[in-house]
Amino acid sequence: MKSKITILSSLVLLVTISFAFALTNLDEKYFEGKWNVLVKGTPHGDATIPVRFETKDGKTTGYFKEEGVEEEKKMSSAVINGDVISTAFNISGYDVTLSLKKVDDDNAKGDLLGMFDAEGTRVK
Repeated sequence: MKSKITILSSLVLLVTISFAFALTNLDEKYFEGKWNVLVKGTPHGDATIPVRFETKDGKTTGYFKEEGVEEEKKMSSAVINGDVISTAFNISGYDVTLSLKKVDDDNAKGDLLGMFDAEGTRVK
């Protein structure tokens, strides 16, 4: 009887751990691809920043384009925690942070530098 309980407990633990890893992978995949991020109310008015995220071997990398420049630049960091992605990068000579949280399948909301509202829309 004791061995059956041990086997059953081990099986439940294994399924729980597998489910947790599956959820993590789903969250990472949510941000995959291209996004247009509208930053509202900056000193220079509203601004749209095209960004792109990719995850390889469990590591997320972010890229962005500055206004008037066609070449993508790599972000300093991009970390996914649950349904939130937190990034850091230097744009137009300013070190900034951008945080976005999943709203629905194609939209995210957050902030730039904790001061300016940001809305992300997936590019299809």
